[in-house]
Amino acid sequence: MLQQIDFSQRLIGVMGARGAGKTTLLLQYLKSVTREIKVLYVIADHPLVGQYGLFAIADEFQKIGGELLIIDEIHKCPHFERDLKLIFDSFFSLKVIFTGSSATAIDNAKADLSRRAMLYHLPVLSFREFLELETGASFEALPLATLLQEHVALAMEIVSCIKPLAYLPAYLEHGAYPFYREAGPTYLPRLLNASMQVIEMDIPALYPIDHDKVNALKKLMVMLCQSEPYDINISKLAGAVELNQKTLYKYLGLLQAAGLLRLLGAKSSGASIISKPEKLYLDNSNLFAIFCNQPKAGTVRETFFASMLSYQHSLNYPKSGDFLVDEQYVFEIGGKSKTKQQIKTETAAWVVADGLEIGVEEKIPLWLFGFVY
Repeated sequence: MLQQIDFSQRLIGVMGARGAGKTTLLLQYLKSVTREIKVLYVIADHPLVGQYGLFAIADEFQKIGGELLIIDEIHKCPHFERDLKLIFDSFFSLKVIFTGSSATAIDNAKADLSRRAMLYHLPVLSFREFLELETGASFEALPLATLLQEHVALAMEIVSCIKPLAYLPAYLEHGAYPFYREAGPTYLPRLLNASMQVIEMDIPALYPIDHDKVNALKKLMVMLCQSEPYDINISKLAGAVELNQKTLYKYLGLLQAAGLLRLLGAKSSGASIISKPEKLYLDNSNLFAIFCNQPKAGTVRETFFASMLSYQHSLNYPKSGDFLVDEQYVFEIGGKSKTKQQIKTETAAWVVADGLEIGVEEKIPLWLFGFVY
């Protein structure tokens, strides 16, 4: 993402779930510029930020020639939208970069900030990025259209360098968040702690949700973790967590904004769900290890595929198959023996097979979709 961000803009926001690497990205950028310009790095929940406010800090900083203000975890500041607009409109020589968890009011503030800020979303590590960290090798990201047309040759080229299937189980368990490298055996407890902070602190602090409903959010995560995506019955789910359906849709939207869930087949605006979701997934496969002990293999496969494709592509639930991507490509996900029987009437359709090293014709290995970003 360092190569993708246009750092010439005056107001830049980097969004992403807890643990995705937002702070590290900013520190990497700071390391490259601190000798050239005057920079102030602010942690948003520092007591002095609460005492003086972001606008006052920015004002004092620009008075002494400050050029770049970095605000980390801005969602922890009340009224941050107002302060950002005031800073942008008042101090033309001051550049501001801020980070925020996806579990914040930033989604709701986008309308106010969109005319001023360039917003970027930092996803979890792709399988490609994980392989680069693990092996030291370098791999190009594959555009989806190229992957579909040339998957056999592309897979053969990658397999000649490494054995992707040897690394895929590790990625599915602990490779989605970059802090896995420093965390070692404490990775899953740290991931659980980060997820609980989102549910117990971030969401209740920013949205009108009763604290006694926090347990309902936890129960939702566990139930969805244990279910097949197509087994979800909204009315039964609402009864099990003791919520009416309208409130359940709202909470599902909050969990999606938090980077914990992915809703398929639903049109959403901010945190409000307009229509009934057809399928519900955990955001990425690492979350299975903290919300349920033995996830179903098919659910993990589909979750991996959705996690890799949803960053740059739109996903919907088709009439036949598991995923409709960009409203033109249909995919059926399964094991090595999966056939096109369920999608035989579709024209642009592929089988995505787990456990397959190299594909053939319209059957593509699941791991290869981890290279799309």
